[in-house]
Amino acid sequence: MSRFIPKGLVAVLLAFVAAMAEAAPVLVDDAWVAARLDDPNVVLVDMSDPTQYLRFHLPGAVHLPYDAIVKKPPAARFPTRLSDAELAALLGNVGIARDRHVVLYDDMGGLNAARLFWELERIGHPKVSVLDGGLVTWVLNGRRVVNEPVTRAPTTYTLDGPGRDNEATLAEVRSAAEGHSPLLLDVRSDEEYAGSPREPRSGHVPGAKLWSWDRALDLPRGFARRPPAALQPTLESLGVKKDRPVITYCRSGHRAAQTYLTLRSLGYDKVKVYANSMNEYAAHADAPLKKGREP
Repeated sequence: MSRFIPKGLVAVLLAFVAAMAEAAPVLVDDAWVAARLDDPNVVLVDMSDPTQYLRFHLPGAVHLPYDAIVKKPPAARFPTRLSDAELAALLGNVGIARDRHVVLYDDMGGLNAARLFWELERIGHPKVSVLDGGLVTWVLNGRRVVNEPVTRAPTTYTLDGPGRDNEATLAEVRSAAEGHSPLLLDVRSDEEYAGSPREPRSGHVPGAKLWSWDRALDLPRGFARRPPAALQPTLESLGVKKDRPVITYCRSGHRAAQTYLTLRSLGYDKVKVYANSMNEYAAHADAPLKKGREP
């Protein structure tokens, strides 16, 4: 017996299949990048320290320092992210258009690259990836580097509709602290999590689980991400599951974005970053904090 499939459903299915076929991998390795150094549709973005970029970088990589993607207005107590319009202008100024596959890297285990990865997913950039291990792995594997600065012709970066819902608010974090979903993941150090008796506004958000961001890195392999089999059991033991929303936080959103990248690379989709993190949370005198090593 023949089966009838409505044309509308066929169109939706075809669009879904096409999107899946074109989806960019969250992490790419050095061989993947090396094979695409001459691809005009791929834009390499180096987010290492400016001095390091001048020493050497990947062929064709433009430089975009971390400080360029955060701002601290004169009256602000802490740095915040750029507005969507400011981010779009910055991307256009360094020659990044929305139709390009952006591949980010740094020399810090993905700390800087992860922050821009999170931002680009937030504004719905279609294709963005991070070089696993970044510059360190690239060099350890004997890949070619150059020291001439690279510039691209400025362009217009067009914002096009909503992106991924991946930014948590203070209200969401406070709700989670009261025992509601989602799960809070504190990715700072043990000492920061435990807090100091000499600092009244220190410690962690009540209920938050500790998972330091650098647990994801395989240092002997050049700061590459550790294999999923080494990461997922520890995450699952903390209650991090693929069907459960998670909010990552640190002090400024820097390390939290790196853990966001780790979770996204492992297939977790319900992840948000509390971008202002403890800089904002601890500044609210009525926001509860807990000291010690227990959630």
